[in-house]
Amino acid sequence: MKFIKNHLMFILPLMAILLGIEFYLVFERTTGTYEQGLKEDYSMLVVTQKPVKLEKLKALNAHISTLRPIKREQIVSKVAKGVGKQGSKEILKSLPYFYDVGLDSYLDTKALGQIKKDLERDKNIKKVETFGSSYGNSYRLFRFVKLILNIFIVFMGVVSLLLIIKQMEIWKYEHRQRMQVMEIFGAPLMLRSGVLFKIAIADAILATLLTAGVFFYVKLIWAPKSGIDIIVNNQEKLFLMSDMGILLGAAILIVTIAVYSVVFSARGVEE
Repeated sequence: MKFIKNHLMFILPLMAILLGIEFYLVFERTTGTYEQGLKEDYSMLVVTQKPVKLEKLKALNAHISTLRPIKREQIVSKVAKGVGKQGSKEILKSLPYFYDVGLDSYLDTKALGQIKKDLERDKNIKKVETFGSSYGNSYRLFRFVKLILNIFIVFMGVVSLLLIIKQMEIWKYEHRQRMQVMEIFGAPLMLRSGVLFKIAIADAILATLLTAGVFFYVKLIWAPKSGIDIIVNNQEKLFLMSDMGILLGAAILIVTIAVYSVVFSARGVEE
């Protein structure tokens, strides 16, 4: 029972770190699609005196990626109801040119303001509307969620790492006599710490498999039934086989740090 408890005290904090890492990877992949959608759905309104080409706007600001003219005939048909054909033509001649302008990435409101300033320097451009209020609310909410998640993952990782180091100290004391004898006979640090590495790496592999199992369950069983659009639409991104290598590498790195932090903190033969 004590054997199982000791290993659980090591595996569970390590799993907490690995779950945090995988949550971060999944969040970045799934919200990347969401962010791409926000970018594609967003457009600025640009009003010009004369027709303008995309290359001209790109020269003013490199973030501009698309340019779609808004048909002036549609505007005339809405504002000139009841006006004769000749009157409609006159209105059409007097109207400026309207464009939907798309961006190459999801930018903050400060960057949008800079784009507006760059465009308005051109005398041909009469007005630029960024719709900053609604865009800014979405952007701030999106960034706030990402910030809170990252802070939580870092906090959970630090606490879990301290628990792992504490458990490693317990194992060091259990094997201290063997390690002391090896140190007396001049065994190098890696050899003296071999028993700790064997235990830790075995648990690291087990923790990686358990973490992968959790996300396989989420991906294959829970996600299709969740009814959450962003989860259902990105089901394949909830766990990739490449994540297994990332998790195993992270687990081995963590246990290596834990072993060396314990060994170096108490160097020398204990009496």
